[in-house]
Amino acid sequence: MQLPEYYQRGRFGLSFELFPPKTPAGQDALLSHVRRLAEFSPDYITCTYGAGGSTRDKTLQIVSRVKAEFGIAVASHLTCVAATVEQLRDYLQQARRQQVDYIVALRGDPPQGSTEFVAVDGGLRYANELVALIRREYSEFGVAVAGYPEVHQEAPNAEEDLRNLKRKVDSGADIIITQLFYQNGDFFRFQDRCRSLGITVPIVPGILPVTNLGQIQRITTLCKASLPRDFVARLGQHDDEQWQMQVGIEQATEQVRRLIEGGVSGVHFYVLNKSQATSAVLDNLQIKRAGH
Repeated sequence: MQLPEYYQRGRFGLSFELFPPKTPAGQDALLSHVRRLAEFSPDYITCTYGAGGSTRDKTLQIVSRVKAEFGIAVASHLTCVAATVEQLRDYLQQARRQQVDYIVALRGDPPQGSTEFVAVDGGLRYANELVALIRREYSEFGVAVAGYPEVHQEAPNAEEDLRNLKRKVDSGADIIITQLFYQNGDFFRFQDRCRSLGITVPIVPGILPVTNLGQIQRITTLCKASLPRDFVARLGQHDDEQWQMQVGIEQATEQVRRLIEGGVSGVHFYVLNKSQATSAVLDNLQIKRAGH
């Protein structure tokens, strides 16, 4: 299927995001979690790679294995970081050979220790250039791009951030998957601003169920997402992993329920290579999806 078709009227699109484990044992554990997540019949599963493209080959190994073992469509992340155009082409050719279905096209974060992204000689500077390359030379891939309900941390303002997003869409992106967020108002305002600018592709909310207070504080600090004070206070009532996971599951269940009530046509879960929290949220919601 084409990516936008998962979010057509009468359907509820569901997808999960993985990242490459560092060890063979980690990969086996990951696949056991994928087996549990597969019970929810996701439309596709995406996989990131490490900083600077350090795990690109592992990413292809994982998505290929997921597709072979579970029969689920797969998407590989691809960034402009530390890659020439020829290296990007080589990766896309490998992805084509391994029957990857979709590409999540990103500029990528600056290398650790840097505050500004600098393209390598012969590389690309912006995600819209990567989208254009894929559309021009590898048109069989569906393309997803990132959107930022709370504004990208490097953007000078929300208006410029949206103009950057529109350039990605105008270059040929099929859908937008958002950065994680914890206040639905941020998502709906972002969606409204996108529509007012003429962005009409599906906008898929990205959800990360919280399982650990310290971990989510580190993650949100890095990506400049905000955590509601009352949520943080409740998480901090007990320094207990099970308590914090249960509070996170309850919050994510209510967050997704309210998103559905607000009319979203799908959700993308950042599962952090585990299945328990996301599975609990989906069990709580008892989502019925057309075509499954």
